[in-house]
Amino acid sequence: MPAAAPAAVPAGTVLLSGIVGSTAYGLAHAGSDVDRLGLFATPTEELHGLHRPAESHVTTAPDLTLHEAAKWCRLALGCNPTASELVWLPDDLYETRTPLGDELIGIREAFLSAPAVRKAYLGYADQQFRKLLTRDRAEPAARRRAAKHARHLVRLVEQAVRLHETGRSLIRLPDPEHVREFGERIADRPAVAEALLADAADRLGRPGVLPAAPDPRPVEAWLRRVRAAHYTPPVGPPRGPLHAPGAPAQSTGGALGPTG
Repeated sequence: MPAAAPAAVPAGTVLLSGIVGSTAYGLAHAGSDVDRLGLFATPTEELHGLHRPAESHVTTAPDLTLHEAAKWCRLALGCNPTASELVWLPDDLYETRTPLGDELIGIREAFLSAPAVRKAYLGYADQQFRKLLTRDRAEPAARRRAAKHARHLVRLVEQAVRLHETGRSLIRLPDPEHVREFGERIADRPAVAEALLADAADRLGRPGVLPAAPDPRPVEAWLRRVRAAHYTPPVGPPRGPLHAPGAPAQSTGGALGPTG
């Protein structure tokens, strides 16, 4: 059953959402949280005011993150691994799909670029490696967290290489048990990850199938369709003869008031 959107997100504005994280990768275990990610469209008229509406809403009960459509697009154009996986999920993991959401899935390749994949995925993997180096693995809880960091490191490297070499994002891992076992080894001996990271950097430095830059044109066109679909013209009394249809515009010549 889909998680309810936060109250701050207007009803009917979620365009795409699904189950992500360890459940999607096949790495979940008893007691794992079920993480959900989605994107929504702010009503277009709310974008015209003095204050910008919130671009993200995060809840922990349930674990749900919703990004506004424009913010999600910016994250995906940078190949942010967490945000990007929303448009690469297996069909059975989607909980909300709308026509605009399906359109977004249809242009997912436009967000990809080789430099961004290398920077984002290897950057996240390196973060996990650095966390491993600072963990006191003698304490059981810390050891479990170290194993989690190690699994994410292995998963990110596998996803990056597959994306670079095939142009397809791998969400559901083909061999999650291998990732778990390799993660345990790295948690015990973090230095083992150095060779893995070096090999990934080498493979991502070779020519792949991804372009040198993303294609923002279909993304911009999609976002404009979102804005048009979520625009409600204001309803109210006529605003006076100066604003009547067909009335000529009156210029002040650039002055803000009487000049004497």
